[in-house]
Amino acid sequence: MSPLSKTTLQDWETEQLQNPDFVEVVRALEPGYQIARLRIQRGLTQAQLADLVGTRQPSIARLESGQSHPSLSFLQRVAEVLQARIEVHLVPLEMTEAPHG
Repeated sequence: MSPLSKTTLQDWETEQLQNPDFVEVVRALEPGYQIARLRIQRGLTQAQLADLVGTRQPSIARLESGQSHPSLSFLQRVAEVLQARIEVHLVPLEMTEAPHG
């Protein structure tokens, strides 16, 4: 039997955030995580949220899992139901090549 790990969640997260692939996945899933978190805080099921938004439960499930690319208008309806606001950030891509000149 292997000994229990002494690694804390914070230590594990700090280590994982050094991995660019992990960071990319976390960023991609963040909007869905926030929607799920707010939905749960509001005491709603996926089906209830879908009904309030005017869609079906599978649409909410895809949204929360990061499997869909929703329109801004759809996200706005979800945000209104969840009593939240949408914030959009434009982040410059890192230079991968030397500039042409």
